Amino acid sequence: MDPFVVLVLCLSFVLLFSLWRQSSGRRKLPPGPTPLPIIGNMLQIDVKDICKSFSNFSKVYGPVFTVYFGMNPVVVLHGYEAVKEALIDNAEEFSGRGLLPISERTTKGLGIISSNGKRWKETRRFSLTTLRNFGMGKRSIEDRVQEEARCLVEELRKTKASPCDPTFILGCAPCNVICSVVFQKRFDYKDENFLTLMKRFTVNFRILTSPWIQVCNNFPLLIDCFPGIHNKLLKNVALTKSYIREKVKEHQASLDINNPRDFIDCFLIKMEQEKDNQESEFTFENLVGTVADLFVAGTETTSTTLRYGLLLLLKHPEVTGRTTDDEQSEFKNNVEKMVPVSFTLFLSEKLHSLNFCVISCNLSKFHDMIKKDIFTQWRRMTEISKNSMAVAK
Repeated sequence: MDPFVVLVLCLSFVLLFSLWRQSSGRRKLPPGPTPLPIIGNMLQIDVKDICKSFSNFSKVYGPVFTVYFGMNPVVVLHGYEAVKEALIDNAEEFSGRGLLPISERTTKGLGIISSNGKRWKETRRFSLTTLRNFGMGKRSIEDRVQEEARCLVEELRKTKASPCDPTFILGCAPCNVICSVVFQKRFDYKDENFLTLMKRFTVNFRILTSPWIQVCNNFPLLIDCFPGIHNKLLKNVALTKSYIREKVKEHQASLDINNPRDFIDCFLIKMEQEKDNQESEFTFENLVGTVADLFVAGTETTSTTLRYGLLLLLKHPEVTGRTTDDEQSEFKNNVEKMVPVSFTLFLSEKLHSLNFCVISCNLSKFHDMIKKDIFTQWRRMTEISKNSMAVAK
C-alpha cells in the first residue's frame, strides 16, 4: 500500500478517535469552550497569561468549566467559593493526585507530591509530624533561619552594592534551611556539591515550566521517542536522587535509634520498626523520593517570594523597615484568627506576627507563585472523573 495512503488513514483514525473521545467525555463534564481534535483548546488559551484566559472563560461558562489540553479534559475551579467548596468542604474527595506522564517518570508515584491513597496519607502524616518535631512552625527553628539569614546578608554584602542577579543566592538560603533539617548540616555557599544541587533544582524548575513539558504531558509518546529538554530533566532527577541515596547510606552507617539527628534518621527508624510489614510504605526508595520532594516544595517557592520582596523594596524604598498604621489596622481583627501566634515562624510577639502577615500578604498581591507551572502542580491535584483532572485558580 502507498505510504501516503497509510499516513492519511492513520491521521484520519486519530482525528476520529479524538472526536469520539471528546464528544463522549464532554457529556459527563461541566460546560466549556468547544475543543478542536487532538489539540483541544490550546489555541484559545494565551500561554503567556493563562490566568487571564481562565478568568475570561469563567465569565462565559461560570466558576466551574472544562478545557482540553490536547485530548485531556481538565475541570477548572475559578474563584474563592468554587475552590473552597472543593478543596476545603470536600477535601477528602478532592485529595487525589492526577497522573502526569512526566511526574510518573520522575517520581514513580513515591514521595509526597505525586503519591496517592494510603502511601500519600502515611508519608504526609509522618513528614508533618517529624518536621514539627524538628521545629517547623515553632520557635525552635528560629536559630537555623536566623543563622541562614546572616549568611545570606554576608553574601549580598560581598557584592559591594554593585549590580548583580541575586536569584541563585536567594535560592541557596531556603535550600540550606531544608538541608539543616534533612541532613543535619548546612552547606557553605561555595561548596561544590551544594552548588551542583542548586543548579539542578534551578534547571529542573525552568524545564518543568516550559511549554515543551506541557506538550509531553499531553502526548507521552514524545518522552520516549523524541529528543528534547525532558531528557535533561530526567537525567538531573536521577543524579539528584543518586546524591540523596548516598546521604541516606551515610546515615544508615551511623544511625543511633535512640538519638535521631534529622529527618532521614527518623525515617530510617520508622523503616526499622516496620521491617516485618510487607505492606509498609516506609521503604528506602520512598525515603529518597520524600527527601527530594521536600527540596522541590520548599526551595523555589520561598526563594521566589524573597526575590519579589527585594524587588518591591528596591522599587519602593520609602516603605523599607516599616509597616503603615493603615495596614496594621486592616489586619488587626483578623490575623490572630487566621494565624495563631504560637504557629508564626520566628516571631513571638503579636505585633511582629502582625507585621509578618501584612508583608507576606502584600507580597502575594504582586506575583502568582504557580502561574507558569499551573499544569505541572495543580493539575495533579484532583481527579474529577476518569481521565479528567481539576485546576484550582
